[in-house]
Amino acid sequence: MDASRWRGERIYLYRWPVDRRKSIDGLCALVDTELQRNPADRCLYVFCNRGGDKIKLLIWHLNGFWLLYKRLEKQRFIWPDWFEGESLLLEAGQLDQLLDGYNLNGMRPHRALAWSRPF
Repeated sequence: MDASRWRGERIYLYRWPVDRRKSIDGLCALVDTELQRNPADRCLYVFCNRGGDKIKLLIWHLNGFWLLYKRLEKQRFIWPDWFEGESLLLEAGQLDQLLDGYNLNGMRPHRALAWSRPF
């Protein structure tokens, strides 16, 4: 994913694991109640599940929400450990690194994998 797509928008990384079944409405409610922000404010909100292998990105665009989802096959997303509140404001490049598999705490990348047929 190219971080240049998110230039100009604020990127908020939610601190706590989120139930992987949450979709747009559930994530919007979380942004509203936990972060006390308007989910349609054109900011990008980033969430991870308890296992750390799934990530969701929520953003309002013109007339509706986008929900982007990534599932890792073998590794885990490593959330930064330098939070001061319920969310962390990231730069676009940091989001790119996180999505590419970097541990932002130590800047170690994931191993590249090739997809193989599960059947």
